[in-house]
Amino acid sequence: MPETLRALISTVVKAIVEHPDEVMVKPIEGEGTIVFEVQVNPDDAGKVIGKKGRTINALRTVIRANTALGNKKVMMELV
Repeated sequence: MPETLRALISTVVKAIVEHPDEVMVKPIEGEGTIVFEVQVNPDDAGKVIGKKGRTINALRTVIRANTALGNKKVMMELV
């Protein structure tokens, strides 16, 4: 599951930013959670966040919906 979500996050974020070659998605698995750390070029951070955080919240919603049947909580953070 983490690799599928990692690919999904990577594909969507690369479509949004101007520097897709600098996008890095790193899954960190805990006991009951998986945190995906997304790293982008500093110039692209605003595009990933969006106005009032709408873009990043939409990405988080898609990720949560994709893992609705799983037993782990999934989160995404921009670093």
